[in-house]
Amino acid sequence: MVRDRLVKIGGLDFECVDESFAENEPVDVVIRPEDVELGEPERGHTTGTVTSIIFKGVHYEIQVESAIGINFMVQTTQNFPVGSYVGINVIPDNFQIMHKPQSEDEEILNIENIPLKQ
Repeated sequence: MVRDRLVKIGGLDFECVDESFAENEPVDVVIRPEDVELGEPERGHTTGTVTSIIFKGVHYEIQVESAIGINFMVQTTQNFPVGSYVGINVIPDNFQIMHKPQSEDEEILNIENIPLKQ
């Protein structure tokens, strides 16, 4: 987290709605595939190239290799053929920001929701 309501991903700052993190605190960021919006490159917060597309019956599952070095999985009803150069957007409400565990043990306990025994 750069600061409240601002997270840095792949060197770019993205607005988010999360608060109460320390300035420059390392965090985990989750974005649901259905919350990534693709469109015209000049309208994207960043850009990328479509590397694969699979029609899933109701939506397309699209892999996009972004200019910031992050691969996005996108679920959309729009068809963007392989090789398409697209803009990538995520609105601030669609970022899920989480504190990073201090250790692998803490991470496992958080995942399994098991209290520490002493």
